[in-house]
Amino acid sequence: MAEATAPPGTPTRTGESDHRAAVERSLRGFTGAGYDKGRPLLAQAAWFAVLHLVFVRWWFPARWRPAVLRAFGATIGQRVLIRHGVRVHWPWRLHVGDDVWIGEGAWLLNLEQIVIGSNVCVSQDALLCTGSHQRRHPTFEFDNAPIRLEPGAWVAARAVVLRGVTVGRGAVVGASAVAHRDLGPGEVVTGGAAS
Repeated sequence: MAEATAPPGTPTRTGESDHRAAVERSLRGFTGAGYDKGRPLLAQAAWFAVLHLVFVRWWFPARWRPAVLRAFGATIGQRVLIRHGVRVHWPWRLHVGDDVWIGEGAWLLNLEQIVIGSNVCVSQDALLCTGSHQRRHPTFEFDNAPIRLEPGAWVAARAVVLRGVTVGRGAVVGASAVAHRDLGPGEVVTGGAAS
C-alpha cells in the first residue's frame, strides 16, 4: 500500500514545517544585470558629495534643500519641508507634490522612482525602500520596484514602505510598522507588518 504524503507546509512533527532547500548564494557572482542608475558616474559622484557634505547637515537651511534636489533632477512641488538628515539616493528618481513634510533622518532609498503626492508626511527615520533582491536567485540579483504615496498619506516615525507598494490616499503606515503590500485609501497599518 502506498504511503500518503502530507501537502507542503503541513507540520511533520510538533512545531516543524516543510521547508524548501536553502539557496546556495554566491554574492561574488552578483552582476546587477539590467539595473540602470539613470545618470553617468560623474553625476552620481557629484550628488553623493553634495548629499554627504551639505544636504544632510543640520546647519544647511531647509528652504534650500528642495532647490538642491531640483538641480539634480528631482521634481519638487511648492512649500516642501525637508529636515536635516534626510537621505535621497537618486534625486532624478524623486517626484514630490506640494505641501509635503519629510522629517529628520528619513531615508528615501529610491533605486527606482518614488512618487510622493501632495500633503504627505514622511516622519522621522522613516524608510522608503524601492530596492530588494531575488531571494531564490543564486547571485542575489536586484528585484526593485517603485513606491507611490498618494495625496494625504502619512508614513509615521520609523515606519518602512517596501518596494512596489502604493500607500493610498489618506492611508497611514503607523510608527515602526512595515507596509509590504498596497494600502487602500484611508487604511491604517500599525504595530508590525501589513497583512
